[in-house]
Amino acid sequence: MIALWTSSEIARAVGGEAHGDFTVNGVAFDSREVGEGDLFIALKGEATDGHKFVEGAYANGAAGVIISEEVEGPHIRVADTMDALNALGAASRGRTEARIVGVTGSVGKTGTKEALFQCLDRTLPGGAHRSVKSYNNHTGVPLSLARMPAYCDYGVFEMGMNHAGELAALTRLVRPHVAIVTAIAPAHSEFFESEAAIADAKGEIFQGLEPGGTAIVPFDSPHRDRLIAAAEPHAGTIWTFGLGEGADIRAREVARERTGALVTAELPEGELTFTIGLPGEHWVSNALAILGAVEAVGGDLAQAGLALAEMAGLPGRGERRPIPLDGGEALLVDESYNANPTSMRATLATLAQEDAGRRIAVLGAMKELGEQSDDFHLGLAEPIREAKVDYAVLVGDEMKVLAGALHNWVECVHVPDAAAALESLEGRIGPGDAVLVKGSNAMGLAAVVDALAAGKITCSN
Repeated sequence: MIALWTSSEIARAVGGEAHGDFTVNGVAFDSREVGEGDLFIALKGEATDGHKFVEGAYANGAAGVIISEEVEGPHIRVADTMDALNALGAASRGRTEARIVGVTGSVGKTGTKEALFQCLDRTLPGGAHRSVKSYNNHTGVPLSLARMPAYCDYGVFEMGMNHAGELAALTRLVRPHVAIVTAIAPAHSEFFESEAAIADAKGEIFQGLEPGGTAIVPFDSPHRDRLIAAAEPHAGTIWTFGLGEGADIRAREVARERTGALVTAELPEGELTFTIGLPGEHWVSNALAILGAVEAVGGDLAQAGLALAEMAGLPGRGERRPIPLDGGEALLVDESYNANPTSMRATLATLAQEDAGRRIAVLGAMKELGEQSDDFHLGLAEPIREAKVDYAVLVGDEMKVLAGALHNWVECVHVPDAAAALESLEGRIGPGDAVLVKGSNAMGLAAVVDALAAGKITCSN
C-alpha cells in the first residue's frame, strides 16, 4: 500500500519541523475519528483545543501528529495548526493530476457529490476520491483535500457557505476543473438580504476554476443569468442543465415512478437513457448536473447511467429504512440532516407518491431563515395538504405558526423537541404506513430516526 504522506512530505508541505520518521494513511482533526496509521492535526478552536486530545489520538493508533506545542511521540511542529491544515490541503491539490469537480448549492450538494463519486468510481474503480459526510467548510474542505491520494484520477469536493466570501476562499483551494451549482434556495437567508445575494455567494465557486474549466448552472433557476454572469469571467465552457427547452443538458423525456424515474437526456455530445434509483423531481435535476460533470471530465456516461440506477439514499438525506412493527413494517424516509423551504417542498412531494396506508410527517423547524422565518414555515401548509399527510408532528418553536394554520385541515401536534416527537408517534404508526422525518440538523431528529428503525415504538391498532 502506497502511503498517503510521509513525515518529510508533511513537514515540507506545512513548513514544519519533523520529529520522528513516520508514514500516514489518513488524516483527521477529530481524535475520535483517528484510526491506525492516521495523522492527527491538533486544531485550536473557540470551544476546545485539539492538543488536549493528542494522547487519545496516539492511543487510537495515530502514526504522527501536527502540533504547535511540545508533545511526546512522532510529530510535526508548526506555528499554527490551522495554517498547516490549509497548507497540507493545498499541497495535496498541487501534487495530483486528477480531474477535480467542485459542488455547491443551497440544496442537493451532498447527494450530488455522492452520486457523482459513484459515477466516476464506476468509470475507474478505485480511482475516485470525494469529501466525506458534509465536510464542506473552512476545515472540512482542506481536510478532504489532504486525504486525497496522489494517484487519484478524479476528485469530487462539496463546498458550502453561510456568508459571502467563504466560497471564494474554498474554491481557490480546491481549484476545480468543473464547478456545479445544484440549486438556489432561501437557506441561511438570515445572513443574506435576498435570494439573489445567496446566488451571488454560490456563484463564487467559479472564481477558483482552472483555466478552460466548465461551469454547470441550473437552467430552470430564476437566478440562471446571474450565475452565468458570475461564471463568464472564469469558465471556458458554461453548460446549463434542467427540464426547460434550451438547456444544454436537458431531460427530454421523464417517466416518473414511485421509486425513481426513467429519463432520456440530451447532452452536449450525445443522448443517454438511464434510470434514477431515487424518487423526486429534484433527483432528475441533480442527475443532469452529474452527467454534465461526467462528460466534462471525460468519464464514461454509460457507466454513470448504471451508477445512477443503483443509487440509495444517504443517512439523513433520503435513506429508506423499514420500521419493524407487530404484524409487518412501515417505511421510514430519513431526511433528518437538513431542511430549508425548497427541500421541504420537494420531499413532501415525494411523500405524496408513496403507496402507503397512511402518510405521517415529522417535520422539524428550519433554521437560519431570519425575519421571513414565519412566512417560510407557513408556506409549508399547502405542500403538506397536497402530500395528503394524515398526521403531522411539528417540532420546534418555529413550527408553532404552521401548527395553527394546519389545525383545521390536517391532524397535527406541535411539540418542543425530538424526544416529544417520538412520544407523539406512540400508537400512531401501523404496517404499510410511510413516515417522513425531516428538519434542520439542530433539531436532533436523527434520534427519532434511530428509535423508529430500532422498533422502539408501539404499533397502532
